[in-house]
Amino acid sequence: MSGMTIDFDQITQGFDPIATRSWSLSGQAYTNPDVLAFERKAVFARSWQFVCHIEKLRNPGDYVVFEINGQSLFAIRDENGDLKAFYNVCLHRAHELLSGEGNTRSIVCPYHAWNYRLDGKLRSARRADLIENFDVDQFCLKGVAIEEFCTFVFVNLSADAAPLADETGDLAKEIHDWAPDLDQLTHAYRLTYTIKSNWKTVIDNFLECYHCPISHRDFVSLVDIDNYKVKTHGIYSSHIAPAGKTDNTAYAIDGADVTDHAVWWMWPNTCLLRYPGAPSFMILNVTPIDHETTFETYDFYFTEPKPSDAQMEAITYIDEVLQVEDIGLCESVQRGMSSPAFERGRFMVDPEGGGMSEHAVHHFHGLLIDAYRANMSS
Repeated sequence: MSGMTIDFDQITQGFDPIATRSWSLSGQAYTNPDVLAFERKAVFARSWQFVCHIEKLRNPGDYVVFEINGQSLFAIRDENGDLKAFYNVCLHRAHELLSGEGNTRSIVCPYHAWNYRLDGKLRSARRADLIENFDVDQFCLKGVAIEEFCTFVFVNLSADAAPLADETGDLAKEIHDWAPDLDQLTHAYRLTYTIKSNWKTVIDNFLECYHCPISHRDFVSLVDIDNYKVKTHGIYSSHIAPAGKTDNTAYAIDGADVTDHAVWWMWPNTCLLRYPGAPSFMILNVTPIDHETTFETYDFYFTEPKPSDAQMEAITYIDEVLQVEDIGLCESVQRGMSSPAFERGRFMVDPEGGGMSEHAVHHFHGLLIDAYRANMSS
């Protein structure tokens, strides 16, 4: 980590592969801006990142512009029906090529009108016939890995990225087993939040329900916390519990089609959720703004593009109750990470993998340490 003011040994001191005897990462991992600068290279530039639902890219010419790790990119469906993703920069003078989302027959730079095909190859450049040795075949937009996964689109900025399907193992099958109607759902709603905490604080909080009986009384009335099971697998963890109690205080679920709480966290910052109620799916995406600020999006997918009254009640519960509770927790933890009274914590682990166990947080920290070590010399 040349040039970085990071004490890696101090950050990882006390971490053990066995969760019951392990300490967590130190507070420095959450408060040192150099750690996030390193994570942008070691984690976010080398992992699969959520872009959108596949419905935005079904037809040739459909495109979506997005940002990953401070870089503007776009995903597009080419003339042959293949998904492509490119850095959103013209090879002439580096102007951005596209904005927003839509459909186009060609990619034309708004600066000097260089014209690219949908597969990224240069079609024409105005007045190029006046230039010596100008070969259009030498100009092709720089691409990145892109895949469809469980009806969602992900990209990876790493040139040697392993296929997402290989990295996630049985995750796709598990999701489809719990959400067999996933292919029939469409985007219906989005919530956004700016949280005054490090991105890892948000993920840590998501990965355990040890705090739920204390901080989420309504949620615990909805979910059977005594039969909540958390399992870790490779680069993801699953969090499953019977749910759908009609006498809960969270939101009404009378006649619900979905009566289980099923959630998956996928390394490093994407969470896929299936809450009790009508057929639905959610994507929670966590993006660092800086070392102590995080941007969070909640995308809701239902059978119709407009939420029903019952679905809006569930969304309102998440927005006005559950998220308020969790954001308050994360922001308090972030303040505490800077205190001289705190160095690192222990994981409260249930050997049987119950929902109140913190072994999934330990799993996340282990993956972070693996990423740190793999990129220390880069």
